[in-house]
Amino acid sequence: MDDNHSHTVLNSFRRAAQAGEFLVTAEVAPPKGGNPQHMLQMAATLKGRVHAVNITDGSRAVLRMSSLVASAILLQNGIEPVCQIACRDRNRISLQGDLMGAHALGIRNILALTGDPVKAGDHPEAKAVFDLEAVRLLQLIRKMNQGFDCNEKPLTDGALNLFVGAAVDPQCASWSGLQSRFERKIEAGAQFFQSQLITDFERLEKFMDKIAASHKKPILAGIFLLKSAKNAQFINRCVPGVNIPEHIIDRLAQAKDPLEEGMIIAAEQVKIARQLCQGVHMMAVKREDLIAPILDLAGVTPVNLVGAK
Repeated sequence: MDDNHSHTVLNSFRRAAQAGEFLVTAEVAPPKGGNPQHMLQMAATLKGRVHAVNITDGSRAVLRMSSLVASAILLQNGIEPVCQIACRDRNRISLQGDLMGAHALGIRNILALTGDPVKAGDHPEAKAVFDLEAVRLLQLIRKMNQGFDCNEKPLTDGALNLFVGAAVDPQCASWSGLQSRFERKIEAGAQFFQSQLITDFERLEKFMDKIAASHKKPILAGIFLLKSAKNAQFINRCVPGVNIPEHIIDRLAQAKDPLEEGMIIAAEQVKIARQLCQGVHMMAVKREDLIAPILDLAGVTPVNLVGAK
């Protein structure tokens, strides 16, 4: 795939972000095993509805196919990926090798993450690396975009051209911690931000007004499909830093059809987020096929993909 070709076919996320459009991304988990069919079926339901599909990198430290390979498979199928790259499992040599590989395959969108702790996952005995963390990974990518490795040696076979983002958690308990980390990520070169799942939209509004507004970078609010009251309680227990409020859990518990109620709640949240920030990042674990119907409920029209096939 030559660079011009991949650029014309799929770079709608960067173009839309820079044009100030309302951005829609969605998360899809890579396969556990060698067959990508299920991932492709789920991603196919998002074609024309999202600007890009995020592929997680060992999220919650649970084993899955390489995010780099899964992203390349999406790209081969005409779906623009955001390839998540976490620092937990690789040192700086391996991270740089993967970033060069991503660029060579035509992957342009990267989400730079520190990574979840190994103890949280399904291989608690694994050895964590954490040679870098998110801010230093962002700095590294900026250097590679300028044509240098992390030791300032030239990339003799060409600079990279990656559109790189980072995570943000507007509901973080420490306001000063949230502000300083956000600003450090911007200084390190983050071009867009995807948030953890949001339940407190007043807090998001405060973050947008007090911290994000002056930096003019797209913020995509994380919207999560809750499938039942039990699902919401599980998330409160198992996902660090998330607190789904009681009134939402009650709505799910009292609903005749909890899944449908979860979709209505997610659609309401998309509508609120639209008033506050430049995009939404949709998460519907194992039910990615419901993301398009949620966007319909929220009145979000199909996205305008330039050069999409």
